[in-house]
Amino acid sequence: MRLLHTSDWHLGQTLHNFERTYEHGRFLDWLLDTIVAERADALLIAGDVFDNSNPSAASQRQLYRFLREAQARSPGLDIVIIAGNHDSPGRLEAPGPLLEAHGTRVVGHVVRDADGTIDLERFLVPLSGRDGAVKAWCVAIPFLRPGDVPRVPQAQGAQGAPGGDVFDAYLHGIALLYSQAYALARSKATNGEAILAMGHCHMVGGDSSPDSERRIVIGGTEALPASMFDPSIAYAALGHLHLAQRVGKQEHLRYCGSPLPLSFAEVNYQHQVLRIDLDGSRASAITPLPVPRAVDLLRVPASPAPLKQAIAELVGLDLPERPLHEQPYLEVRVLLDGPEPGLRAQVEAALEGKPVRLAKIEPTRRVQTAPGIEPALSLDQLAQLQPDDIFRRLWQQRFGEGAPDDQMAAFAELLLPSDGKREAA
Repeated sequence: MRLLHTSDWHLGQTLHNFERTYEHGRFLDWLLDTIVAERADALLIAGDVFDNSNPSAASQRQLYRFLREAQARSPGLDIVIIAGNHDSPGRLEAPGPLLEAHGTRVVGHVVRDADGTIDLERFLVPLSGRDGAVKAWCVAIPFLRPGDVPRVPQAQGAQGAPGGDVFDAYLHGIALLYSQAYALARSKATNGEAILAMGHCHMVGGDSSPDSERRIVIGGTEALPASMFDPSIAYAALGHLHLAQRVGKQEHLRYCGSPLPLSFAEVNYQHQVLRIDLDGSRASAITPLPVPRAVDLLRVPASPAPLKQAIAELVGLDLPERPLHEQPYLEVRVLLDGPEPGLRAQVEAALEGKPVRLAKIEPTRRVQTAPGIEPALSLDQLAQLQPDDIFRRLWQQRFGEGAPDDQMAAFAELLLPSDGKREAA
């Protein structure tokens, strides 16, 4: 059985106010061709289908047109979609009954019965091979908010949670939910079928892409350990982190990353979709499939340079003529000694008539400080900081060492709303 794993499409996303409908369309066309060429039996989409919880009509049309074409071009294809932290669970699930009739299963949120018991059955999706027989069971769990997870008795709390021995019901509740759903899947896999997992979460040690990801939970205590996945699981298809990577150095626990670059930090990164070949209950091969880049991203100069040098490089840019929607995005990186009121005008003059879209000017200022004194942060840098980042910096400045885990845990508690639940980004 062959699967394709993708995530974090972020349909409707803009890059510094430039809409990206053309790029998303090119990716989806490529993915359709890939499904057919690779003879895929199932497509796993691990969350953040849309860039925000209220996607435009155009973004929704892109998704549903893709789903229709995928089923038309590859009859019998199983498609599983889970909601990410950017998605609206209800909106994503709304057309579920119609989509299920055409082989697409959407899992957006946790459902409880009148007694508060979580419906685990809705997380289980059977995946069939070309002969129509069930070859795998997928435990499809969407992004989980604190109110979604089962309550864990404090006595069961594992050691080593953020803050030392401080009990974290959110993290342990997620682990318990995966464990319960896996046990149910195992009871159904009576003929040796593979068991897969899907999740939209931040795993411990995960490498984030600068400038394009938000923390899921304020306070930084949301990272989950790889140990929450049962050792016998065949593959875990994860979403949220935009760079493809293994989790805990384990081949079968993977982020596929986003298919499009979502910030200039990813200018030299090869985005991909993952192909997973199952042999019985195990993954026999996991292969990256490079996604072609429809629109280039340029950083000029390659590293921050004095204004005169940057302008000279911009003037010397020699780019082929392209339609506006195919022109590359440009970030200009300038090293300044002080304020430069005419900076944008100079950059725009240097680019006059060139087939490129100026997306961002990134000024870096030289700051001279006395020994032992940390340079002051710019307003742009401050805007990137989370409250706990500021707390860490202040602790370091005052006491000359990193903030202890128990202090960080206590600070995280202060950030909780009055009802005791963490806010999700």
